Formats: sequence, structure tokens, C-alpha cells
Amino acid sequence: DTALLLARTRQLDGSRVAEWELPAEAVTVGRARELATGRLAAWGLEELSFATELVVSELVTNAVRYGGGPLRLRLIRDRTLLCEVADTGHTSPHLRHSAEDDEGGRGLFIVAQLVQRWGTRYTPAGKTIWTEQAFPPAEFG
Repeated sequence: DTALLLARTRQLDGSRVAEWELPAEAVTVGRARELATGRLAAWGLEELSFATELVVSELVTNAVRYGGGPLRLRLIRDRTLLCEVADTGHTSPHLRHSAEDDEGGRGLFIVAQLVQRWGTRYTPAGKTIWTEQAFPPAEFG
């Protein structure tokens, strides 16, 4: 999957890839949501905004909390919408089954419910958490 993703990304023109470097600070989460929503609007993919905002919010929050910075947010409009958040951490993300009274720990579980696929790529510089969402049928292209 990783090799295929990298090969596909290299073949895309710049209008299909949006990338931002962001500081690992709490205020970055809101900024990342704004950037993602703005790019989806520019691409005519407003229908994906709600789910993508949640995905970006959870992944960037986890990167700020557990990963370290600077962070990189990347959206790729290919056959699907790919969202990547890279940080300098090497800890593995995992789905947690939170107790009813837990105040946190559900973020990655929520992300997994909103996307078709998700995973992690490791590099010497850290890790990238990626997600893949299908386009609404009328929006494919």
C-alpha cells in the first residue's frame, strides 16, 4: 500500500496535493481544520468536510499530544481523498476500547469509523498516519 501511494502521489499534479507544515501546539488543531475545509471547498468536495474535519482534528490532536513537531498535514485528491498527518514521534497508534466513563481515548476509533482505510507509515524522521475516504458518487474525478 505504501509503495503504491507514493508512486501515485508522484504522478499527481500540484493542484491535487495540498501540504502544510504546522507547529506542534494546541492552537494548530483549529488551524489544520480550517486549512483542510478550505482546500476541500476549493476542490468542490464540501460533502466530505464534516468527516474530514473530524479526521484532521483527531489526527492532529494526537500528533500534538504524542508525536512532536513540526507536523505535516497533507491532503491528496486522487481516486480517493487521502489525509496524512506526519510527526516526529515513533509511537504506534492503536484503537482503544474506552470505558463508559472515560473522557478520552475514542479519537482513533471514531476516525476508523469515518474512513475506508487507515494506517501508519514509519520513516527515520517519525511516522505518518494516513486515512482514505471515498468521494461521493457524483464527485468522482
